[in-house]
Amino acid sequence: MAALQFGTAAGVAAAVAAEEEAGAGLALPGGGSGGLPPAAESFPKDFGYGAEEEEEQGRGARGGGGEGREEEEEDEEEEEAGVGGGVAGEIELGVGGVVLGAPCGGGLALGSGSGGVGGGGDSSKQPRILLMGLRRSGKSSIQKVVFHKMSPNETLFLESTNKIYKDDVSNSSFVNFQIWDFPGQMDFFDPTFDYEMIFRGTGALIYVIDAQDDYMEALTRLHITVSKAYKINPEMNFEVFIHKVDGLSDDHKIETQRDIHQRANDDLGDAGLERLHLSFYLTSIYDHSIFEAFSKVVQKLIPQLPTLENLLNIFISNSGIEKAFLFDVVSKIYIATDSSPVDMQSYELCCDMIDVVIDVSCIYGLKEDGSGSAYDKESMAIIKLNNTTVLYLKEVTKFLALVCILREESFERKGLIDYNFHCFRKAIHEVFEVGISSHRSCNHQANIPGLKAVTHNGTPRNAV
Repeated sequence: MAALQFGTAAGVAAAVAAEEEAGAGLALPGGGSGGLPPAAESFPKDFGYGAEEEEEQGRGARGGGGEGREEEEEDEEEEEAGVGGGVAGEIELGVGGVVLGAPCGGGLALGSGSGGVGGGGDSSKQPRILLMGLRRSGKSSIQKVVFHKMSPNETLFLESTNKIYKDDVSNSSFVNFQIWDFPGQMDFFDPTFDYEMIFRGTGALIYVIDAQDDYMEALTRLHITVSKAYKINPEMNFEVFIHKVDGLSDDHKIETQRDIHQRANDDLGDAGLERLHLSFYLTSIYDHSIFEAFSKVVQKLIPQLPTLENLLNIFISNSGIEKAFLFDVVSKIYIATDSSPVDMQSYELCCDMIDVVIDVSCIYGLKEDGSGSAYDKESMAIIKLNNTTVLYLKEVTKFLALVCILREESFERKGLIDYNFHCFRKAIHEVFEVGISSHRSCNHQANIPGLKAVTHNGTPRNAV
């Protein structure tokens, strides 16, 4: 079987011909499709348009045309509808007409019903992210804005949380975990509080501190909380959101972060917990900082992150792209990006582009009766800014989108970029297909002698 490589300008035509003749396989970084990270509980089970869609296609015809075409034809012959003006000089959108999820209303649901995400519906096995902090620190507002598309202004009318609220985001998002929102008045010394059950199996603990309030009590509660959690589950990630910084000046933000960082780490040092690492983020629901902070929290829980970053690095280096993000479309969390530094303005541009694509698709991409999906296999967009920058969005799976930032002169080689994207997309699908099949067969493999184990970055090693 021939190997499909990322193309360069000189060799793309020959590679396309070779692929058509041979029914090519995909060569992933690390030397072959077998060298991939093992599966984890957070793998989505229906990450793309697999068996579930084939079953639906068997039930009857769908709108939108183009489902019968092969992937190669989709990438080469996408319809582009010109949409005028706005922030950019030119916007081109390709809108399909298929299927998955509910029509756009208060929020966009991309994977309705049984969901396309792993865990098999067993919420007890899903990783948890805990949201903790004092009353009125903004915990519930963060959850509603990031995962439920609530307007930041509407959060002013949210009532205080008086019990633990569990929110399963798996059914409408690529990421597969539960968010537990804790009331601020919860007493950890209360004997009825079974903190061992809660902290055991938790992936990350996010402690929210109101930067506009006196945070001395919050720091005391932070120390008590992370100390107990660390003793029960030292593998947990500990994140601190210094929240509501939109009302502070830039100098005040930096000083507040420095002071909280110093005091929190001093308290841990005095308690002999120097190995407990806290990560600090300045956040606000009124800008994109909360989405970027949550992106970094979620990335730490994705075991296949090194493979995704490697794929993105290879993709942009062979395509003349400056920056690329792999977005979860529903939450606008980026689950991976290339190794170059993340610029906040670039991230905000990409988030706004996703909003534009979804909003325009909700108007023009649905059927007359309102059925169909605003985001599907035909979804793509090109936005050309007036500073010679081009934003390019392509659908990867029904939950994921690739958003690229590049120069106009690089975009003149769009055929090369589309070919390399086709390779990247197949690689992403294969990463999760191998992960899922590995996870399902792990019990059988454990009993077979002489098998090769796989390290975190996909390198085979001898089983111990």
